Amino acid sequence: MITKQRTLYLLLLFLLTLFPLSGCSSGSSPGKQTADETKSDTKTTSRETYTDVCTPQASQTVVYGDKTTSLDASHTENGYLMLCYNGKVSKVKLQITTPDGTVYTYTLNPDSYGSYETFPLSGSNGTYQADLYENVTDDKYALIFSQSLNVTLKDEFQPYLYPNQYVWFTKDSKAVKKGQALSDDSADDLDYVQQVYHYVIENITYDKQKAETVASGYIPDPDATMESGTGICFDYASLMTALLRSQHIPTKLEVGYSGEAYHAWISVYLHEVGWVDNIIEFDGKDWSLMDPTLAASNSASSVKKYIGDGSNYTVKYSY
Repeated sequence: MITKQRTLYLLLLFLLTLFPLSGCSSGSSPGKQTADETKSDTKTTSRETYTDVCTPQASQTVVYGDKTTSLDASHTENGYLMLCYNGKVSKVKLQITTPDGTVYTYTLNPDSYGSYETFPLSGSNGTYQADLYENVTDDKYALIFSQSLNVTLKDEFQPYLYPNQYVWFTKDSKAVKKGQALSDDSADDLDYVQQVYHYVIENITYDKQKAETVASGYIPDPDATMESGTGICFDYASLMTALLRSQHIPTKLEVGYSGEAYHAWISVYLHEVGWVDNIIEFDGKDWSLMDPTLAASNSASSVKKYIGDGSNYTVKYSY
């Protein structure tokens, strides 16, 4: 149980150096270790640092498609599918419809044609529909592939432990190495979340020009954000998600509306309190909303007033 003194200390840390809200355009169960997940030697006062990450695999045991499209559904129980496009069309979109009817639309990365990209199945258990469209002209697209999938997840956390197109990392990524270093200096998961949060808001500068000019279909890159030291809300959320997931802390990259602005933020799962979201207060039970863009340059009072009871945030998608 978190003491009052520790609670106040964490609250102060979460409210330090807060900065201007800008709108933008845009495994395993937590805490458990499986045979293929190794950890580093444990220090007496440190959390156990994961030295491996959850890695998507196109195992080819369940595959659908043709010469142009290959959809690998070998590991849907882990909350993802993988798709390889071998065509020549420059603009291709994948739509994944979740069991509740929510439609997620992704733009395939032309640099990844001929290799697999990973996409999350974040709508819980049930029947998903995957549809692939090629651009015909202007904003018109033609359906070239369609497949339904029956999905039963190992547990609710699976989609939020693996990398995907919007939160990409591998065991050799800069973000993963940074996460390991921060974890080595952390007392426990709570402390690690705090370290990650402050690393991101203190080292990444909000790029207003990029926010005003970013194109539809933008795909964030956590390592590129670290290298440039700049980014928009999507970059902030993607980097923080990569840092947390790579240390096996379930994290949702959420996209929706912050007031009237289209925005991205995160929610984190911790054993002590469950999913961390909603309000800025931190009293040992209720946690601050994990919005690294908002925290990066606003005053404590303005952040608290803006977030209030969390009603300013409306989630549309979770990745």
